[in-house]
Amino acid sequence: MSEPNYTPQAHAGEADGPTMSTAETLTGIFLEPSRTFEALRARPRFLVAALILVALALVVTVLLFSKIDYAAFMREQIVKSPRGAQLTPEQVDQAVGFYTGPLGKVFIYLIPFIGTAVSIAAGAALYMLGSMLLGGVLRYKHALSVWTYSTFAPSVLGAVAAVIVVLLTPGDELNPSQPGGLVRANLAVLAPSGGSPALGALLGSLDLFTFYGLFLAALGLRKVGKMSSGSAWTVAGGLWAIGVLLKVGWAAIFGGS
Repeated sequence: MSEPNYTPQAHAGEADGPTMSTAETLTGIFLEPSRTFEALRARPRFLVAALILVALALVVTVLLFSKIDYAAFMREQIVKSPRGAQLTPEQVDQAVGFYTGPLGKVFIYLIPFIGTAVSIAAGAALYMLGSMLLGGVLRYKHALSVWTYSTFAPSVLGAVAAVIVVLLTPGDELNPSQPGGLVRANLAVLAPSGGSPALGALLGSLDLFTFYGLFLAALGLRKVGKMSSGSAWTVAGGLWAIGVLLKVGWAAIFGGS
C-alpha cells in the first residue's frame, strides 16, 4: 500500500531531510527513530501506519473474544459500568443480547477504527497546540506524523505481546479489563487484588510501552517541530500526565480501571 508524499514548500520550521519510503519509515521508527522523524519533517505521512494500528487492534480483539466467554465478559462490563447499578436484570439481559448479536459485534469491532481515528486527530491537535505554546513550529500534518509514528512502534510491540498472551493463556484466565491490560508490562502487577481502582489505574499507567512511546514522541517533537529537548518533553510528558489524572479520576469515581 502506498500513500501520497507531501513535499512542503519552504514553510517556516521545515527543512530538507533524508528521503525514506513509507516502508522504510515503518521499519526505521524502530531502528533509526531520529533519522525517521527527520524524514517525516520533510515529507510527513501517517495513513499506512494508522491503518496498521487499526488492523493490529482488530486482530487482538478477534483473537481475544474468540477465546473468552464473550457474553459473560460483556455482562460483567455492563454491570460494572457507571449506569450498571441503575439497570434491572431484564435491562442487563437486553444489553447483553444486543452486544452478543450481529449489530453489537459490529459495533465492538468498529471501536478500533473509531478509537484510532479520534486518538490520532485529537492527539495531533494537542501536539500542535503544545508546540505553538512553547515556541515550536509544528503544522498539523506534521503533528499527525509525530503522534502516529510515536504510537506505532510501542503499539506493534504491545500487539505482538498481546497475541502471545492470548494464545498461551487459557480462556478462563484471560481478563482484558484488569488493571494494566492483557500485557502487564507495568506496575499494575503490584496492585492488590480487590484494591482501589484508582491505584490500579495509576500503577497501570506506569507502563514500559507507554514510556517508549513518550521517548519517541519527545524525539519526534524535537526533530519535526524544531523544539528544544525540554520543551518537547514538556509537551509529551504533560499530555501523558493529564491523561493519567483523567484515568485515575474516572477510576476513583466510577470504579473502573
